[in-house]
Amino acid sequence: MSSFTFDLTARDGRGRAGVLHTPHGDLRTPVFAPVGTQASVKAVTPQQLRELGASLVLANTYHLYLRPGAQRVAERGGLHAFMAWDGPILTDSGGFQVFSLADRRTVDDDGVTFQSHLDGSSHRFTPESVMAIQEELGADIIMVLDECAEPHDRAYNEQALRRTHVWAERCLQSKRRSDQALFGIVQGGIFPDLRAQSAAFLAGLGFPGLAIGGLSVGESKDDMLAMLETVDPLLPDDHPRYLMGVGSPEDLVEGVARGIDLFDCVLPTRMARNHAALTRRGRLNLRNAGYADDERPIDPRCDCYTCRTFTRAYLRHLIVAGEMLSATLLSIHNLRCLVSLAADLRTAIIGGTLTAFAADFRDGFRKHRVEED
Repeated sequence: MSSFTFDLTARDGRGRAGVLHTPHGDLRTPVFAPVGTQASVKAVTPQQLRELGASLVLANTYHLYLRPGAQRVAERGGLHAFMAWDGPILTDSGGFQVFSLADRRTVDDDGVTFQSHLDGSSHRFTPESVMAIQEELGADIIMVLDECAEPHDRAYNEQALRRTHVWAERCLQSKRRSDQALFGIVQGGIFPDLRAQSAAFLAGLGFPGLAIGGLSVGESKDDMLAMLETVDPLLPDDHPRYLMGVGSPEDLVEGVARGIDLFDCVLPTRMARNHAALTRRGRLNLRNAGYADDERPIDPRCDCYTCRTFTRAYLRHLIVAGEMLSATLLSIHNLRCLVSLAADLRTAIIGGTLTAFAADFRDGFRKHRVEED
């Protein structure tokens, strides 16, 4: 029996609750994955991740290939041993990072040549090499090499889609390890026909899960949601769906309502390093002087270590004083906000109350401000 199975245990509308079984533990979906780009979730220890309820962590193939090198990680037992995380790990293929290096890469039908952002040295990714790198890293879930195109450029997306599909087939052919699940990646920009074509093609290749890539890269929220609406009925019902690089509170609610099971995003830790706290009602900029004497926690409804222990006034003091602890405490809170939101969405699906939960969330959410009680 495969180490990777997905049990769909409940649904409410298009919302899905399931369990994805992996060699390093079960993922109860919907689930949010903190991003540990360089085998480290910024400012947060593995123990803190476990305590805040994280079950899946993402690491980045591009960055780890460049430093410290996949072979060095493999020689130390793979990512799980190297970063002291015994739960499931997902690695992306580096396709998005290559996309972001627009002035440093050249794409052809065989692969992509790029210059390192570290030292300018030249490197080459092909579907086969990316599979070999991810097999050395040893994550539970790995991704095909894809070409992420600018979302509004029709001609570019048509060309990138053709390459993405060919590369997906080559990744499948070159995969060797049976203890890793390889996911395909649906592309197609903001064009419904291309998204539908990609979803149908990749669904026919037999991947154990499918990701939706190339979103939250410059298109509008409405366009992103429209693409999720397009692909939802075309993806295999009994396989997990992963929305790549998307993970604000509102994105989780809207994505789950459209059939998404897995999310990841750098947003919570990046915002923490920029003095912002996420809540289900909106976002707080804790550098603001108005918090200097505020004795409340970030969110009275939150059960994280930060909210149980510290006031907004203290957090603002850390920020103004330039103390590194502020990034840790805000990261713990922001990650817990998303991890607990995913868990509550799961509970709502199982209880048949997802529609009401989503409506209540939308009503209470205020971007960039909190309506204080």
